[in-house]
Amino acid sequence: MKILRRLYLIIPLLLCSTTSVMGQSIFFDCKRTEKDFVEEYGMKITLASKTQKAKVFLDDRDLDQSDAFGTQVVKSVTLARPNIFIVLEASFPPEELMGTSYSAGTVSTQITLDPVTGKLKKVEKIQGGILGASLGNGTHVSEEICLPAKIPFKPQ
Repeated sequence: MKILRRLYLIIPLLLCSTTSVMGQSIFFDCKRTEKDFVEEYGMKITLASKTQKAKVFLDDRDLDQSDAFGTQVVKSVTLARPNIFIVLEASFPPEELMGTSYSAGTVSTQITLDPVTGKLKKVEKIQGGILGASLGNGTHVSEEICLPAKIPFKPQ
């Protein structure tokens, strides 16, 4: 009986804490290192609200993009404290580059970010296209560091 009483107290608190974050933005300073290459960038995650889907920005560049070179969509952003889960899907039409033809390609990306430790784990499934030809088809796993930003991005 005591457990049920605690659940009745905890569940509304969890719901309030989750809904209070919806529609708000979270900012991170990130660093990607690969061999001798180091890239630093800012990431802004805007959680979904009743009127807007979740968004992800890298250095103010919206990851939801579509043009003649392909389409990339933020499928979901889930806050499961302490982790943030992000799912992206991208597709690219066939292309020719410097005399080499590449088939259409797809990339499915699952990102797990633990803001407490700063560990960002990225799992990418690449199939076809120029990425499949250069990186290889299949699953690629990488890690980066993303810590909560001390100063958020400038408002747009």
